Amino acid sequence: MAEIRVENLHKAFGTFTAVKDSTFTVEDGEFFVMLGPSGCGKTTTLRMIAGLELPSSGRILLGGEDVSQLRARERDIAFVFQLFALYPHMNVRKNIGFPLLAQGMASSEIRGRVKETAKLLRIDHLLDSPVSRLAGGDRQRVALGRAIVRRPKCFLMDEPLGTLDTEFRDLMVHELRELHDRIHATTVYVTHDQLEAMAMADKIAVMSNGLIEQFGTPREIYDRPASMFVADFIGSPPMNFLPFHAGLARGASEITVQGARVAVPEIREDAAPADLALGIRPEHIRFDDASTLRGSVYGTEYLGTTQIVAIETEGGLIKARVPAELPVRTGETVGLSLNGPRLSLFDKASGRAVRTRLHEGAAHG
Repeated sequence: MAEIRVENLHKAFGTFTAVKDSTFTVEDGEFFVMLGPSGCGKTTTLRMIAGLELPSSGRILLGGEDVSQLRARERDIAFVFQLFALYPHMNVRKNIGFPLLAQGMASSEIRGRVKETAKLLRIDHLLDSPVSRLAGGDRQRVALGRAIVRRPKCFLMDEPLGTLDTEFRDLMVHELRELHDRIHATTVYVTHDQLEAMAMADKIAVMSNGLIEQFGTPREIYDRPASMFVADFIGSPPMNFLPFHAGLARGASEITVQGARVAVPEIREDAAPADLALGIRPEHIRFDDASTLRGSVYGTEYLGTTQIVAIETEGGLIKARVPAELPVRTGETVGLSLNGPRLSLFDKASGRAVRTRLHEGAAHG
């Protein structure tokens, strides 16, 4: 396997810019996820790494070698598509072994590689089965097998679980990560599904409009989002935002929201903007009768061990994740306490996070 380094990668189609000066490194053996909504540039970036698209500018290094202008066949990579693209007239054995046959490998070596790969994927009992009769999860394993059997430097996967139903998708999320750990693969995985990304990734690049909004571990991205876009895109429910119309000086560590004094991570900006948004995850809000930050219960969503309570406040509708056994009635007024150290502050004009003590050291792209 090998490190992938992307430097100032840029891709334009006429007047439309799909990817804007992306820079990141996928470490050798890392499971790296590109996450974002449709049209954000993640698949275009993946296709450039694969050699299916050539960049307008910038560099791609694979194992230290500059492959920026090499076509796909000249790069030692394997690509797994959303649509399995299996050969329906062949059985599982022939589908997995076809890439090796195309390379002119000896039949005896092909048989050994196919058997080894099928055992790794736990489909060795299906080798003689027609692929047309397989369930979706097994067909996905065959598609993975066809990539693994080549033993490439890295694996590139474009929404490989997108066509599976929920049950198979949940199963394959865990199996893909387990497989990655067993073969120590360098993997670049594209998805729009935050649950897939958070469950599998070592590192995530969150993209929007061709730009990498944030690059970091799942925990960094969830706990300290670099922008309001990331905060809203990651999390279910996403982060709440409360408007805050008062400037904050460098070193400030407390704010007042609707009469309630709230501790915040120490401000490191020389001059924070006046028009801010206070970001807080639903699980970092609790009910507190003594708090002057109050709102009216709009509705509840029961989730078994917890419930999501929507509350209408002066600053807008926010959601709190509270214990399921907590009695809550629609229309009642409740006091809210915010977990100060877990707050984020954003400049509403730019959408970026205001730099605080806890933001320092976070990996941003």
